[in-house]
Amino acid sequence: MNRAHLHKVFTILLAGLLAGLGLAVAALPAALVLGLGVRGLLPGSGLPDTLRTPRPAQRSNLYANDGRTLITSFYLEDRTDVPLAEVAPVMRQAIVAAEDVRFYQHHGVDLRGVARALTVNRREGAARQGASTLTMQYVRNALAGDPRLTEQQRARATEITAGRKIREMRYALALERELDKDQILSRYLNIAYFGAGAYGIAAASRRYFSTRPADLTLAQAALLAGLVRAPDTDDPINGDADSALRRRAYVLDRMVETGQVPVADAARAKAEQLRLTPSAMPNDCAAVPEEHNDWGFFCDWFTQWWRSQAAFGSSPDERQQTLRRGGFSIVSSLDPQVQQQATTQVLKIYDVGNKRAAPTAVVQPGTGRVLAMAVNRNFGVAPNPAGQRNYPNTVNQLVAGGGGIVGYQAGSAFKLFALLAALEAGLPLDTDFDAPSVYVTDYRAGGGPASCGGYWCPANANPSWMNGHRTMWSAFGRSVNTYFAWLTEKVGADRVVEMAQRLGIVLRSPEDARLARESAKGWGAFTLGVAATTPLDLAGAYATVAAEGTWCAPTPVTSITDSAGHRVAAGKPDCRQVLDTEVARAAADASRCPVGDQSMYRRCDGGTAEELQPRLGRPLAGKTGSSERNATETVVAFTPQLAVATIAANPDDPRDAVGGGVQARQIDAVGRILAAALRDQPVLDFVPPGENVALRVTGPRGGN
Repeated sequence: MNRAHLHKVFTILLAGLLAGLGLAVAALPAALVLGLGVRGLLPGSGLPDTLRTPRPAQRSNLYANDGRTLITSFYLEDRTDVPLAEVAPVMRQAIVAAEDVRFYQHHGVDLRGVARALTVNRREGAARQGASTLTMQYVRNALAGDPRLTEQQRARATEITAGRKIREMRYALALERELDKDQILSRYLNIAYFGAGAYGIAAASRRYFSTRPADLTLAQAALLAGLVRAPDTDDPINGDADSALRRRAYVLDRMVETGQVPVADAARAKAEQLRLTPSAMPNDCAAVPEEHNDWGFFCDWFTQWWRSQAAFGSSPDERQQTLRRGGFSIVSSLDPQVQQQATTQVLKIYDVGNKRAAPTAVVQPGTGRVLAMAVNRNFGVAPNPAGQRNYPNTVNQLVAGGGGIVGYQAGSAFKLFALLAALEAGLPLDTDFDAPSVYVTDYRAGGGPASCGGYWCPANANPSWMNGHRTMWSAFGRSVNTYFAWLTEKVGADRVVEMAQRLGIVLRSPEDARLARESAKGWGAFTLGVAATTPLDLAGAYATVAAEGTWCAPTPVTSITDSAGHRVAAGKPDCRQVLDTEVARAAADASRCPVGDQSMYRRCDGGTAEELQPRLGRPLAGKTGSSERNATETVVAFTPQLAVATIAANPDDPRDAVGGGVQARQIDAVGRILAAALRDQPVLDFVPPGENVALRVTGPRGGN
């Protein structure tokens, strides 16, 4: 039939069909009045973006840093598009036979089918046949599943109204003017729902038979093609297997009738027993592989990170929807080998059955990529003993913070920020001070052992080893409290607080944030690590020193590719220079003292973790920290390639002091993590600082 005359016959048949479907006779005239009439039914009608550039919801996959090891997937609809060339010919034939035998003869609306449906529906007095072509079904599915549309717009695509049917037919006619049959068939196969949570032929092939669409057999293809009519009831995994087999036989008969399959081949396929080999894609962080339960904490932090990225939507919820619908391929920064080693070593600090925890983070300087996040907890929501929120099971972010976890005191590890503030102010590493056992500062303080007449007066933990003439090298190495209280007075506590925040320390505790905002100039105790932090923030801050002053936002990704294969800019490192290079080099030089390495100027004289560098056997820097009464213990260590931080604490009860004895196990764990992670890496040394920053007082240092 000539397309120029198509609308004349179509209009007459459509009116009858709508009546046969039990719709109001007045619906068609009303639609015509609203502009959906004869001219709107012509093939030249315009198409919405949904049909011109379809974006059906697709599964996003999160991989380890090798780009192959699947951590988990995120989806509302399990779907991954495949080209038609990667679908077995028998599958293409089966879907046409099952859903639209005249697919290659009509122009989007099958007039014969309309007439047949009209006859049957009038004879039987009910809407038994709707004459939907495969093209019309595609239109309906595309409109109902486009994430760019509102829920109301998507609902309109499946409502039982005359307007919807007219719109569907109009769009089908227009679509067939712009696309060839194979393009429409490809789109249909990638959007159709096959039951059991499988959207599209790729997901269906895997879900039911653990195979690829290209490898489907005749029996498998016929079964899948038969499911799209009633996927919820005919689904042989969760529904009616007998019904699925009857539909398979129907499809095979239709393939014989149309000459697609020989009678003998169809008979053999009919005789095959239902051989399902089902497999399901994991969905969300709770579905990480059981043998890698420890990956769950990294996965959870990844979702936190994703929800904070404005590139993926205007709100956290919208960004989450984008992840579940967008079909992204995300290569994460997680290194499975480093993660395994970190988990192994953390469990030597505390096992899963210990109420105390040792959250640990491994960060790459210069990129911010997080290679591992480990903690001695099960990732999951299984019940805990009464009164225990995070032991032994939790999905709370003990390593990175957030979601109610504000962090833990890191003690003397915060002295780095006073050191940096002083160096930036123009003081050299050789700045000397005769450190007493107790130093009374000008900072106001309430009661407690560190208050002397209302003023903050910290004391040295080991006076015989810490007191006396000290420089930044020896004071940092021996962790001399009174030296750093004095140094903080010289440069200003507010500059120390600002330095910590500049290097990525997020003050998640409301009280800490208030003090930083309103009373930073009087917060001298900040230098000794009284504010809560996390291992991830701490590792990132020390990684900034390792990278010669380049701070990088901690990131869980190496690359992100969208469903069209384009790289997404949000996957790139977010880095900027926040310290003068010489200041960072000087801080790294002083940081060699605590861990048993030697300064380039040979000025280290004792350290709190002197055994660490000799065991590792390569240039190393770092710091330890103990909070008041050894409530928490911290160890940080870094090379030019890697930074590791671990904090021992009780996340459910800060009053439960972990005690100083755990620090030896932490030191050993950090050393083993570094040794394993750097085994195949070249030995790199730190660049020595110049004499000005090491030995001479200058003006403020902020060259870059």
